[in-house]
Amino acid sequence: MKTIELTTFNEMFAQIEIIRHLYPNISEEKYKSYLEAMIPRNYTQVAVFEGKKCVGLTGLWYGVKLWSGKYMEMDNFIVHPEHRSKGIGKLLTDYVNQKATDLGCSMIVLDAFTGNFPAHRFYYNQGYSPKGFHFIKMLNEEGLS
Repeated sequence: MKTIELTTFNEMFAQIEIIRHLYPNISEEKYKSYLEAMIPRNYTQVAVFEGKKCVGLTGLWYGVKLWSGKYMEMDNFIVHPEHRSKGIGKLLTDYVNQKATDLGCSMIVLDAFTGNFPAHRFYYNQGYSPKGFHFIKMLNEEGLS
């Protein structure tokens, strides 16, 4: 298996099929427009490939906040269902840990839905712990993927 950071639109757009494991109904147009908005704002992706097939992927952002200083955020963490429990998630988190360290980040943050207990267990096992709540106020459900 090979872990690669995807930094260009074409590299990321080519992985739409694994994105659809998390967002089954996302259209090519919506994914394209989101990538075009996100990439200029420090967005990249890290992918694990088995041969030419992407079997794991996470999005990455980094920025600065007053409470945390420089931080890295993982989002849309996906391991292909047929390839779970093979260490792919750990390959992704290890890559992110090293990148965040190299960038001088003080922490790595992520969101996991409250009912996603397998994800909670995985993140606990990788050294993550909850710090607070991510509150949302829904304004337009049609805008969701």
